[in-house]
Amino acid sequence: MQIEPIFLTPIFQERIWGGTKLAERFGYSIPSPHTGECWAVSAHPNGQTVVQNGPFQGMTLGQLWEERRDLFGHFPSDRFPLLTKILDANADLSVQVHPDDAYAKEHENGEFGKTECWYIIDCKQGAELVYGHHAKTKEELKEMMEQGQWDKLLRKIPIKPGDFFYVPSGTMHALCEGTLVLETQQSSDTTYRVYDYDRVDSNGKKRELHLDKALDVITVPHHDAAVHPRVTQMDGAVVTTFIESDYFGVQKWEVDGTAEFEQTRHFLIVSILDGQGELVSGERSYALKKGDHFILPHQFGRFAIKGTLEAIASWPRA
Repeated sequence: MQIEPIFLTPIFQERIWGGTKLAERFGYSIPSPHTGECWAVSAHPNGQTVVQNGPFQGMTLGQLWEERRDLFGHFPSDRFPLLTKILDANADLSVQVHPDDAYAKEHENGEFGKTECWYIIDCKQGAELVYGHHAKTKEELKEMMEQGQWDKLLRKIPIKPGDFFYVPSGTMHALCEGTLVLETQQSSDTTYRVYDYDRVDSNGKKRELHLDKALDVITVPHHDAAVHPRVTQMDGAVVTTFIESDYFGVQKWEVDGTAEFEQTRHFLIVSILDGQGELVSGERSYALKKGDHFILPHQFGRFAIKGTLEAIASWPRA
């Protein structure tokens, strides 16, 4: 049986800060005008994507992982390791931090920690994000948080489309209003909320903060994670390798014409962010359009992408 790409049907999460760009930009059918997250490739219990094609159609990604581990190169993990999202920050996200694996395992019922990264698909003019803080010690951090000195504490930096940020666990961070982001992360849904602008939900209640756990895990002092993109020119494409971290590697593919690739990882996750084309493998071809997400299984081998499109590809690292 020929190995096929595994296309997945995204699921959507409503958020207080969400908007409508997931529908406007990608043509998705979203549940409400406050849709914040597209979980594009997920086997997490809080939201599983479903296979939409081929012999595994109708299976959740978690089921496929459990029953056909060979498709994932028997990657050494007890669960599917990554989660790919598209986030529509129509309003500021809460300032938050994520734990590492050791802390999450102890305090969050065996959950993974959460190291993540962001590719800025689009953002409004003058957009920024919170990345890190200015406290020099834990004591100073705690004092500034307790006194609400957020303008003094938070480190804000300007952003533009095409920017990439690596966000290790322990990094205080927040996406801000007017930002559309593709996020690659460990498969975790654990977030410690530090500051939420005193917002209230539809019931007039403020969202829960997690200050004690946040103080446990925030890295002090903050250090920017080094990102040194490598750009490779090839026939028909420009490939930018943003990161190869302990948890994942991430590339951008800019295809214009016909580009030849080879899948040599345990498996490869691909998200089409713009344009259209086709993936050609042997005698078969598969249409690609903006908003598609798929996995190329283990030993998928050589393939071509034809067309004009932009994609983000990621893979797990053991």
